[in-house]
Amino acid sequence: MSLDAKLLKRLQKALSVVDERGTVGPRLIDDARRLWDRARRFINMGLVPRESLEMDALELACYALQLPLKSSRLSAMGRPGRTTLRDRAEQAAEMLVGLVGDDNANDSLLEQATELLVEVHQRNPESEQARLLADALGLEDFGVIGIVAQTIALARQGGGVGQVADGLEKREQYGYWEARLNDGFHFEPVRVIAKKRLEHARRTATLLMNELKEDGAL
Repeated sequence: MSLDAKLLKRLQKALSVVDERGTVGPRLIDDARRLWDRARRFINMGLVPRESLEMDALELACYALQLPLKSSRLSAMGRPGRTTLRDRAEQAAEMLVGLVGDDNANDSLLEQATELLVEVHQRNPESEQARLLADALGLEDFGVIGIVAQTIALARQGGGVGQVADGLEKREQYGYWEARLNDGFHFEPVRVIAKKRLEHARRTATLLMNELKEDGAL
């Protein structure tokens, strides 16, 4: 099954505006589709029994998690603070209710999706589909895709190539990736994929550092 065409169209319209300034673009729609495709890939890998899943609710949650977030709170340094998975999931649930809550035909689906969003940020989600969605989200931070996503986030805050390189270096120094690999996944096959993607990211980071050194920026 797939989401109702009317509901999907409403979601796509909301996702087409990527920030509070009204910028229009495909980024959030592409991110939502990729997250949903990744979740389906995990399902096809047999990580969880298909009969235990509410597929429409899972798809709806994937789209909701990409809805444009409100401006994050400023840190003590005056910079936007890091958005946690809990913040992201709670905002997604709130925005989803505001977006489709007036459609009585989707009441049951909306309830299932919001319950999933409430559960996904927990350290040990009770439901298998919440664990699957959490792993699909977590994998987004790894690999070259993770570097690109970090670059976009930093650029929106006024950062550039130097800040991307600095962030990559600090994550290695502080053992960030090892901690994420140890505690950030519920399914071992996803952890294996994350390890491979981390190798890709590290090779890319090395190339970036070498070019910055050539330019005398490091």
